[in-house]
Amino acid sequence: MSTQPWNPTGQQYTIENGRDRLVATEVGATLRELELNGTAVLEDFGSDAAPVASQGNVLVPWPNRVRDGVWQLDGENQQLDISEPKFHNASHGLLRTQPYRVAAQDAASITLAADLHPQRGYPFSLATSVRYALTGAGLEVAHTIANRGARPAPAGIGTHGYYRIGDIDTDELTVTSTGATVIEVDERMNPTGTAPVPADKDLRGGRPVRGLEVDTAYTDLDADGDRFEHSLAASDGRTLTVWGDEQFRWVQFYTSDRIRGDGTRSLAIEPMTMPANAFNSGDGLRWIAPGETWTARWGVTFTG
Repeated sequence: MSTQPWNPTGQQYTIENGRDRLVATEVGATLRELELNGTAVLEDFGSDAAPVASQGNVLVPWPNRVRDGVWQLDGENQQLDISEPKFHNASHGLLRTQPYRVAAQDAASITLAADLHPQRGYPFSLATSVRYALTGAGLEVAHTIANRGARPAPAGIGTHGYYRIGDIDTDELTVTSTGATVIEVDERMNPTGTAPVPADKDLRGGRPVRGLEVDTAYTDLDADGDRFEHSLAASDGRTLTVWGDEQFRWVQFYTSDRIRGDGTRSLAIEPMTMPANAFNSGDGLRWIAPGETWTARWGVTFTG
């Protein structure tokens, strides 16, 4: 493992196993680079830059949004800081800009840890960690949250990678996912209900990324064994799969032209254990008991 100090995202941690390689950062435990079988499969950014549009971020203790940053605990309003001024929401948790420390490491993995202390809108004490491991079969990521406080703590987990297959234009790839239901949202991207997936967003049979415009959460996923899978495939047969364990019952897909800086498009595939505004709806919200530890896993594989 090598490190490089004094970057916008802090220390840079490089892990290699054969032809697989990743770079994770001190700030936010962000996954900055990922190569599998020698092929770049993640939209990366330089060590001298900051992530754009939540690239590679860890989304804890909630993914997506909390409407107006307001939720109720024991009948009292809690006010989270507004981190998405455009839509006046609290977005993507509390750890994206926080420093992590190295808790464990070996030749093929690294575990980064950060503590959450009671704060405005979230009065809980959590010990969190993320383990990135190159297993020889791909990347496996394990998120662990332990409640160190005296009362149950609400939490969710999400991830925010933008994926690629080498230098192929993302619009030339085919995306496949099994979601039968989408979450409908208002003009501020907060849920208003669910609906059967419309034809223009239906990914179940696979469809070209070209022409797809989404910032959409899907659910009612079909499991493949004990996991949910979402894939990007190239015409030459190379296929990238993002998977989540049975706790990741939602996935957000997001098309963006902001990531590469050249106007071409990227696709985020974001497994989530709960959807937007779950602190209010309760959908998928996990309450972690005092002294309890919760772990959820996701990963990336690549063939071809």
